[in-house]
Amino acid sequence: MERDEQALPYLQANLFSFPPSREPRLLNPLVLAYIGDAVYEVFIRQYVVSQTNHKPNHLHRLSTRYVSAKAQAKALQRWLPLLTEEETDIVKRGRNAKSGTTAKNADVLEYRHSTAFECLIGYLYYTQRWERLQQLLMLSLERDATSTTTGKGDA
Repeated sequence: MERDEQALPYLQANLFSFPPSREPRLLNPLVLAYIGDAVYEVFIRQYVVSQTNHKPNHLHRLSTRYVSAKAQAKALQRWLPLLTEEETDIVKRGRNAKSGTTAKNADVLEYRHSTAFECLIGYLYYTQRWERLQQLLMLSLERDATSTTTGKGDA
């Protein structure tokens, strides 16, 4: 019965109804990054579908500008001055986690920062800090929007 009561806030506030098996701050940072990756992927897919060109190839190319390790590492750098002490601690845990894998198109530092980025997203998602999560996710879009209008699509 207790498990059902824990799921209630997720059912009310979210499409997904399975809370983590333990308190989010106690989860392995790679587990937080795992869910954070999925949350960010859905966010970006919703964003690109909200744009005007819905050709699948275009959707995919636009999405990869945001979900690549390089783009996520850049977004994290923009977030760092805005993070609380608690969020910074989560980022450090994610950055220092040893995953045993590497990204195909990123160096080790970008990959670690990307993991830290996803870890924080997963943490905010599981702690149900929707407004803060939305604020940071929207920030991850901002720089790319300005760089594409100047012709410098560096993300």
